[in-house]
Amino acid sequence: MAAAAFVLSGCYAGYLIRAGYEGGRILWNRKPITDELANGDLSAELRAKLETALAVRKFAADDLGLNVGGAYETVAPVDKSAIVQVVMAAPRDSLHPYTWWFPIVGSVPYRGYFEKANADAEAQALEKQGLDTMVRPSVAFSSLGFFNDPLLSTILEFDRVEIAGIMIHELFHRTYYLASDAMFDESAATYVGSAGAVAFFTATEGANSADAEAARGILASDLMFGNFLLQVQADLLTIYMSDQPMEEILKEREVAFAKIQADYARLEPSLSGLERFDLDKQPINNAVLINYLIYFHDLNNFAALQRMNHGDLRATIAQIISLAKAHPEDPFYAIWQASLKAPPPRHSG
Repeated sequence: MAAAAFVLSGCYAGYLIRAGYEGGRILWNRKPITDELANGDLSAELRAKLETALAVRKFAADDLGLNVGGAYETVAPVDKSAIVQVVMAAPRDSLHPYTWWFPIVGSVPYRGYFEKANADAEAQALEKQGLDTMVRPSVAFSSLGFFNDPLLSTILEFDRVEIAGIMIHELFHRTYYLASDAMFDESAATYVGSAGAVAFFTATEGANSADAEAARGILASDLMFGNFLLQVQADLLTIYMSDQPMEEILKEREVAFAKIQADYARLEPSLSGLERFDLDKQPINNAVLINYLIYFHDLNNFAALQRMNHGDLRATIAQIISLAKAHPEDPFYAIWQASLKAPPPRHSG
């Protein structure tokens, strides 16, 4: 059962024995957050983060209608050996990811390893098959409701606004998960997480509070970055669908990659909360870009649904899930169709 928690998570760990050990260790070491808060030696910063976590889980259940259950009532220490290294891959002339298949979750575009050396070996084997690859760490997961997920110590390294977004993101996965469609699952959770943080801090601290403004900045940056990626995708698809010889395609994509990095370097100063992205510095290939595309696809259409619902995020979440259930073959198209009735976004200034 502990192994299943990781197989069903955003990590999708490949080795069940190690996954079972690590998952079992995390679940065994859980402590109630209320017990931690009773510790008089707790730092003010950590106390504020744990109190925020409890408030966020209550808000997610009561105001957003998410399936919270017993998730995030506990906190668990996680050492670096339990941080999963995620491998992703893609053909060199395509933005369709290489996928792995697992029970229940179906086909997914990533595979997790607890040892960096094993992840690197997998990436090297895929590269020998002519694929682009990337290896990245993953510090959060959702068991999709099979377990009462604890708040991991790795998450507590973020600030309160980011913690709220991460928790609501993972609670959306717990509430609804569309098998074999990681792009929908992750992009919908990205929007709900960021918009949920805005709603939480607006409700608890006021619309003009520093935390609410920070949350709005992150949401706006998510939308801006999503639009940037749509243009990136369009430019690369023009190259990949050109019927040119592979040698010419590879030459043209290197020019496109350089342009992407230059364009992102100009965009980056206007982005808030996305400092962890190094798209202008890291080596780019299709696997790297797919990693971002999976989490930031068509976010504007989710925002349009929220405008249709007069800013009501709870109703928007329900509509997203309803549309995905009704159109599991292409939920993005269904959401786009529904969003055509939305009023235009309001621009300040």
